[in-house]
Amino acid sequence: MWIADGWRQYTLIDSGDGERLEKWGNFYLIRPEPQAIWKSPRNNGYWHKPNAVYFRSEKGGGHWEYKTRLPESWVIDQNGLKFKIKPMGFKHMGLFPEQLVNWNWCGGLIKAANRPVKVLNLFAYTGGATVAAAKAGAFVCHVDASKGMVSHARENVVLSGLGEKSVRYIVDDCVKFIEREHRRGNKYDGIIMDPPSYGRGPKGEVWQIEAELFGFVEKCALLLSDNPLFVLLNSYTTGLSAGTMKNILEMTVSKKFKGIVSADEIGLAMSENGLVLPCGSSARWERL
Repeated sequence: MWIADGWRQYTLIDSGDGERLEKWGNFYLIRPEPQAIWKSPRNNGYWHKPNAVYFRSEKGGGHWEYKTRLPESWVIDQNGLKFKIKPMGFKHMGLFPEQLVNWNWCGGLIKAANRPVKVLNLFAYTGGATVAAAKAGAFVCHVDASKGMVSHARENVVLSGLGEKSVRYIVDDCVKFIEREHRRGNKYDGIIMDPPSYGRGPKGEVWQIEAELFGFVEKCALLLSDNPLFVLLNSYTTGLSAGTMKNILEMTVSKKFKGIVSADEIGLAMSENGLVLPCGSSARWERL
């Protein structure tokens, strides 16, 4: 498993009984965690006095219950990468901390390239990977169908001290965008994609990952430059294993560019007991 360690202002403290206890900056939060099917003794005192708890509704969705006063949002800093943290609907905080392990990988390849690098970040959410790639020196095209998430990403870029010229922001359906980029002849040295299990584009376009993913990655491979650096495919979809994603990259990107593909679960270590919470899977292609 690839473990995202080294966080300075985030900690996964403990998990169990379908929940996780985390520290985001100075605040302690409890959120639902379907992977945590084990029991926790809940010895850490913040299980009993968190700042906020997210409760799921039996009808779908859920709500935050605030035990103390919290700011509407706050900022955490990870070696100059700064992110606005905000309790949102569906238990989200505006950041997936387990992705640090992938940001470090991409950033290392960008820095080592010692040349101009263009990166395409698809289904880019609030721009964690965008900030990391831009901070490493890349020009990033950030694409997401949600205008609100793109605005959030822009705030993270500004917070991290990156100029507007380092990122191009696009609010669009990712499938339609890559098809247009292919027609335009635009190329990228790295592609990052974090597709949802199910989604709708701004004009009602429907995305179902099992039906769409292979063809989508095939189209993305057409956007790679003659000397590409990497492709990162990430997923939180239950049933879409690391091995499945590895096969997809082998049959698309490696078929054209050779290189190597690796894949594994990604996770976060719990400070309370040293165990690791699985948090999705990733597959990586890089050129030899």
